[in-house]
Amino acid sequence: MKKYAPYLLIALFALLLWDMLDAGMHLNIDGEEFDGPFGSLLGLMLAGGGALLGLLVTLVVGVVLAVVFAGVGVILLGALGLGAVSLAVLVSPLLLPLLLPLALVWYLVSRSRKARLAKPVVPAAA
Repeated sequence: MKKYAPYLLIALFALLLWDMLDAGMHLNIDGEEFDGPFGSLLGLMLAGGGALLGLLVTLVVGVVLAVVFAGVGVILLGALGLGAVSLAVLVSPLLLPLLLPLALVWYLVSRSRKARLAKPVVPAAA
C-alpha cells in the first residue's frame, strides 16, 4: 500500500480537478456571474484563500487563549497562596497552645542530642 498510496492520491486529485473543470462551478460575485473553467478556478482560489485565512485565525486564537489561560492560572495560584498565608495568620494565635508542647519536646530532644555529642567515644579494644 505504501508504494501505491502516492499514485492513488494524485489520481484522486486529478479526478477532482477534472470534475470541477468539467462540470463548471457557477460563481456570483457582486452581481457578476462567473461560470465555466474560469469560474471553477476562481472558486477554487477563493475557497483556498478562505481556508488559509481560517487556519491563520485559528492559530492566532489558539495562541491568545494559551496566553490567557496561563495568565489566569498564575493569578489563581497567587490568590490561593495569598489565601493560605492569610488563613495561617488568622489561625496562628489559636495554634499557640499546640506550639508550646512542641517547643518543649524540641528543646528536650536538642538538649539530649547535645549531651550525647559531648561524650567522647571510646574505641573498643580489639
